[in-house]
Amino acid sequence: MDPEKDYPVKPTVVDKDADDALKFIVEGEVISMSPEEERKLVRKIDFMILPLLFGCYFLQYLDKTLINYAAIMGLKKDTGISNDQYSELATLFYVTYLAFEFPGAYLVQRLPIARFLGFIVCAWGMMVACNAAAHNWGGLASLRVLLGTFEASVAPCLMLITTMWYKRSEQPSRVGWWYVGTGIGKMVGALTSFGFQHYVGTTFKSWQIMFLVWGLITIFWGVLVFLFLPNNPMTSRLTQVEKRWAVERLRSNMTGVENKHWKWYQFYELLKDPQSWLLSLIVLFSNIPNGFISSYQATVISSFGYTSKETALLSIASGAIAVVCTVGGSYLAGRFTMRGPIIILLLALGFMGSCLMAFLPDDGSKGAKMAGNYLANTIGSSLPLMYSYAGANYAGHTKKTTSSAMVLIMFCVGNIIGPLTFRGADAPQYIPAKIVMVVTTATSAILTGVLMCYYKYENKRRDRVYVGHVHQENSEFFDLTDRENPEFRYVF
Repeated sequence: MDPEKDYPVKPTVVDKDADDALKFIVEGEVISMSPEEERKLVRKIDFMILPLLFGCYFLQYLDKTLINYAAIMGLKKDTGISNDQYSELATLFYVTYLAFEFPGAYLVQRLPIARFLGFIVCAWGMMVACNAAAHNWGGLASLRVLLGTFEASVAPCLMLITTMWYKRSEQPSRVGWWYVGTGIGKMVGALTSFGFQHYVGTTFKSWQIMFLVWGLITIFWGVLVFLFLPNNPMTSRLTQVEKRWAVERLRSNMTGVENKHWKWYQFYELLKDPQSWLLSLIVLFSNIPNGFISSYQATVISSFGYTSKETALLSIASGAIAVVCTVGGSYLAGRFTMRGPIIILLLALGFMGSCLMAFLPDDGSKGAKMAGNYLANTIGSSLPLMYSYAGANYAGHTKKTTSSAMVLIMFCVGNIIGPLTFRGADAPQYIPAKIVMVVTTATSAILTGVLMCYYKYENKRRDRVYVGHVHQENSEFFDLTDRENPEFRYVF
């Protein structure tokens, strides 16, 4: 096989094929930027972008897991649903989430991304608030379906926004800073549940007030995102010089900034790319245990004999562990360019926790099982680094957008399978489900090692094949895919 045919470089591009940043670059004067000016610019971008992204992901995680806390606040009894119907609520959310990933990816590319994100945040906030009026299975199921519809595009939006503002070396820590909303969400959700359980009124149930309050907060945040989050660096509130700097500093990514034209060949290339399937399987197997963390952790803690209020307080530690591991893991991955090893380390800790829960005897081991329960939260902390792989190792705007959707589809499939392993017949210990956590976490770690080997092999192959390649000016903004661009190298 001729290696040049594997990566057909386009010598010229027409306007619709090029990245939107290309016209912005070629029309203006090149202005040099000192390291100190770049540090100031990055800090300004951080303050402009990261708080809004963090709020979106924090609310996205909290809102979808409020049902976890509502379950110990009387939701099942008040609505008359069974344990299996409760499991089906989690499944319905992720089935819908999955179904709208590719349609959402198309809309993310075609529409102004910040305005689209603000709209869907407001929309899912309305669904959360409406849970306060749900009194039966039908009402809860309908709202979970709609919640999954609107939340499906959140992570792809945030991943894409991160790649259009930050260098590849900066992306892991920035993804970590907005993904840490999951850990904060666990702590805030537990505290919220604990607080509202002290409500003794008769007009509303405590879980109804919880849904209503957080739904209204989410709608307010969506309005802020719509008004203040820029769609891209070229149309942001930065000065003209800062806009140029913000785009120029992304040349080394070789992934472009934005292109509103959907390119089917990039979509087909994604499906034929070996890294797509390896990364997808890693995400799939690592998210089967997430069904425990997002929907059953409070239930399992209460099975150790704790009251509902004690369970809420004990759940706070889960969030704290997730925060520490997410921030620490993302920082180390970016600082030392070692996404894969950190993913494997976090999965190994989760594997240990799953083993403690699955294989320790019931008598006299409650403390050790609680430790295992907490360690299992490190599994989810590996996900932002998988997001970072998708953001850094795919080029071509259509391919990059749909790679995010593909990763999130596998995230959904894992979260669909996970709750189904917690069968009512296995309550309250759920030993078969915990064994599934052990096996899938180990499989994900092994596949991560395989993906790292693939990236290393591919980089060496490209170094050998393209040793005499001559750089073409501004090719970083031609919207070439990672397979088309001979200069592209994978990070691992």
